[in-house]
Amino acid sequence: MSQSQQTQNLTLVQAVRDGLYTEMQADDRVVVMGEDVGKNGGVFRATEGLWDEFGDDRVIDTPLAESGIAGTAIGMATMGMRPVAEMQFSGFMYPAFDQIVSHAARLRNRSRGRFTCPLVVRAPYGGGIRAPEHHSESKEAFYTHESGLKVVIPSTPYDTKGLLISAIRDPDPVIFLEPKLIYRAFRGDVPEGDYEIPIGEASVRREGTDISVYTYGAMTRPTLDAAENLDEEGISVEVVDLRTVSPMDKETVVESFKKTGRAAVVHEAPKTAGLGAEITATIQEEALLYQEAPVERIAGYDVPYPLYALEDYYLPSVARVEEGIRDAVEF
Repeated sequence: MSQSQQTQNLTLVQAVRDGLYTEMQADDRVVVMGEDVGKNGGVFRATEGLWDEFGDDRVIDTPLAESGIAGTAIGMATMGMRPVAEMQFSGFMYPAFDQIVSHAARLRNRSRGRFTCPLVVRAPYGGGIRAPEHHSESKEAFYTHESGLKVVIPSTPYDTKGLLISAIRDPDPVIFLEPKLIYRAFRGDVPEGDYEIPIGEASVRREGTDISVYTYGAMTRPTLDAAENLDEEGISVEVVDLRTVSPMDKETVVESFKKTGRAAVVHEAPKTAGLGAEITATIQEEALLYQEAPVERIAGYDVPYPLYALEDYYLPSVARVEEGIRDAVEF
């Protein structure tokens, strides 16, 4: 951000809209497409006002057909456009999974570099809003497993806009997962106009010396709250917000762990084969001799995402994060 840029106080979902507007205004190749993204402005109003500004040709209401949305966007991308395809909820992406992993992710390799797929697939993601089935799961591991895809999960309005602009400008497909629990939970300063945050760089949100806690998306806030509470117990917690889960910023992960010797990972996705396992393996491979305790994984449970009565129990709470951190520190 340049010193001359003015800032706005935005929610995370407003930062999404601002990032889309900024790129659509700057680049005629950028189009937005998805279910109800036009006149209605999207189910969460992330595209509100864009249809009025840019019209039918660039803000495209699609049929309720996720495979068709993704396939059409891939075709646009291969022909030089910069489509941003919205899936109304991340749990609705499964019909589009084949298009994303079999075609978008493989196009550069399949064509030996003759073609790229500058596509962004946006989706509201994660739980906590009392939604019905298929609206709340956290399946980011599906996409991090696929070579050729980048996977971004922001946690602040500032990061959301900067990462979205970077994703739209990226020559390869990016899965952009927006934690809807914090769409309107708080506001933050967001520069007007153009700025980028590089994909693949984590942010150390809080310095500490006793334990490194790795997280991303909506779980960043309860992790920071837990770290602040544990200060009163004399436990110094470093919090690393990954921001991009693929490619993961392994250098920051490892350097933080070398400083503290203990680690915990917080994510709302199921524990088994979640990102916590990959972070733990990275620590074992790169910094084993610094390790003083087992890595704690504070995660969702290996069950279908529950309905309203059990939702708060399923999601990692501040108390559960604190408990996991204590277990690692007291080992």
